[in-house]
Amino acid sequence: MFNDLAALDKRHLIHPVVPWRAHEKRGVTILKSGKGAYVTDADGNTLIDGFSGLWCVNAGYGQQTIVDAVKRQLEEMAYATNYFHYGNENAVRLAARLAELAPGDLNRVFFTLGGSDAIDSAIRMIRYYYNVTGRPAKKHMIALQRGFHGSSSLGSGLTALKNFHDDFDSPAPWQHHIASPYPYRNPVGQDPQAIIAASVQALKDKVAEIGADNVAAIFAEPVQGSGGVLVPPDGWFKAMREAARELDILFVADEVITGFGRTGPMFGSEYDGVVPDMMTIAKGLTSAYQPMGALMMSDALYAAIADSSPEARAIGHGFTYSGHPASAAAGLEAIRLYTEGGLLENGQKIAPRFAGGLQSLYDHPLVGDVRVRGLLAAVELVTDKECKTKPDAGLNISHHLARLSYEKRVIFRAFSDDIAGFAPPLCCSEDDIDIIVSRFREVLDELLLVNEIRTAAA
Repeated sequence: MFNDLAALDKRHLIHPVVPWRAHEKRGVTILKSGKGAYVTDADGNTLIDGFSGLWCVNAGYGQQTIVDAVKRQLEEMAYATNYFHYGNENAVRLAARLAELAPGDLNRVFFTLGGSDAIDSAIRMIRYYYNVTGRPAKKHMIALQRGFHGSSSLGSGLTALKNFHDDFDSPAPWQHHIASPYPYRNPVGQDPQAIIAASVQALKDKVAEIGADNVAAIFAEPVQGSGGVLVPPDGWFKAMREAARELDILFVADEVITGFGRTGPMFGSEYDGVVPDMMTIAKGLTSAYQPMGALMMSDALYAAIADSSPEARAIGHGFTYSGHPASAAAGLEAIRLYTEGGLLENGQKIAPRFAGGLQSLYDHPLVGDVRVRGLLAAVELVTDKECKTKPDAGLNISHHLARLSYEKRVIFRAFSDDIAGFAPPLCCSEDDIDIIVSRFREVLDELLLVNEIRTAAA
């Protein structure tokens, strides 16, 4: 049966973010089941998932109460539209619960299917807001280098990763980027205040270059996820938010990865005490048991849009599955598990062990940097620690990381630039964390058995 599935996959299924022909040669790994922090493939191999699927199964696998909540809703009513003044109880209650948990006055919620269309919704609403409030020139938007804001036609331009731009005619002329804080490789050095000052100045300089009357918003992640889990200095996010307010531009917090306990608090913005104008969420919202994302906006922004729009004109933005009742049921139960069920508390409890375990890898010849916030982390590999030398592309470090990840039965993200990313489920025990770290150390040791890598690191 597995061979049949592999053949069908090769012939028919287009996979995200892989070289298509290379995938056909490699073949698919079919995952069949999961429980807690572990998944089992079609060949019966069990792996510990140190990446929560795609940073999204925050509650862990096999949470029966989420399954039961979805099942009950599907049996009662499989679908209910939120168009034309209709609605459903789960969507209403989930919106209210999110408003209760979110920072400040982020009390208005528009549901999407995931993170990319939450970003698209933010872009559309920002444009609409400035148009109806009489500032139509404010169209330009700024993001951070190495940031990730989805792979849709609009959001991919705010994303600043090469693979999402090459030959896609992206970014658009109204999309701009400033330098990432990236402490390990920041030109100003690793002093936190210098990094913060440089980022704030870069934002001010970019706004001045474009023209203050033309800039609409800045998008930023509390921790840059897909860019290599770049953890900024404490206070960086707050300083950027305050700079945006001073510059009269909207501040959009992209919490698709950092939300729902991933960095410690419920939302990553809380770490620096930030209240953004808009916040995008997804992934951990339902612990990926059902597709769902959301755009949250402040009461003030919502009121400005509502009061400035022509009274009889529908605000033309929506999705068929916005506020899907089964997805909302999953979201409500996932949040209950994070809060009443103790998962948020457990994630905070095991975070120091996670950080300490990864930091113990500094003694390895290939480890240049370890960066952690909560249960979000990365290990950056180098061939010369003192000079922070990135491995030569010909060493194919990411390929070897991906190969060894499976061989050692530990799932992590093998980024294309010699970085391993981690995001274990909040349900992990301390033993689970130790297994992730010990198996990854085995991966690093195996890397040194590759002649070319060992020679480069000597």
